[in-house]
Amino acid sequence: MGLLSNRVDRASLKPGDHIYSWRTAYIYAHHGIYVGDDKVIHFTRRGQEVGTGTVLDVLLLSSGPARSQVPCTTCSPLVEGHGVVSSCLNCFLSGGVLYRFEYSVSPALFLAKARGGTCTLAVSDPDEIVAHRANYLLNNGFGCYNVFKNNCEDFAIYCKTGLLVLDQRTMGQSGQAVSIIGGPLAAVLSTPLRLVTTNVYGMAATAVGVYCASRYAADIGMRRDVEKMSAEDLTRRLAMGTLQVAEPSIGALPPPIC
Repeated sequence: MGLLSNRVDRASLKPGDHIYSWRTAYIYAHHGIYVGDDKVIHFTRRGQEVGTGTVLDVLLLSSGPARSQVPCTTCSPLVEGHGVVSSCLNCFLSGGVLYRFEYSVSPALFLAKARGGTCTLAVSDPDEIVAHRANYLLNNGFGCYNVFKNNCEDFAIYCKTGLLVLDQRTMGQSGQAVSIIGGPLAAVLSTPLRLVTTNVYGMAATAVGVYCASRYAADIGMRRDVEKMSAEDLTRRLAMGTLQVAEPSIGALPPPIC
């Protein structure tokens, strides 16, 4: 992989890799865990890659790659009740380019890759543990899908690290979700500079600084509002109702899809 690109070839993949492929003119990426034998386990909204229940879906889906109407004979059917699915690598990529998510990157490299959803400061667990989590959740689910709090990247990061953000008032683990929110937020927070300067370069530099700081602080490797949890304990607590992954915030983000 290059300094700023995580693009890889298929021959380099190994079970336990966190992979992704950009969709919809690079607006978002779909993430999953490669488990070997040309199979990828990933989290969806009832079989669909994205879904917010809002007009945002029109933007996300309208310019996506064309999909075959003929069912793939090698992909596992969707299990009723949750959106964790197993697909062949071709169907997962859906005509896109293959990338591998990076773990344990340095702060400098993390900030150099200005687009979120490509790397993290967090440390990955051993590959066999990662593959076990993905396979276990394939049969038992990963809670309710929410594009901002519990999406495909959140699923892949959990499989790699076992870490969950439990404070439902905040964003999930997803770096690309933080980027979507952080960009406009940085612009808003830098607006008060207009009261003391009209220098567009100064305001732009401040906006970039705020954006980078928000990405760094929200990264799963830096957060303190996380808990290490086994897949077995996660699904048990979900079944008992003692853990609600992606509980909606009233009047804020789109509701989860269960």
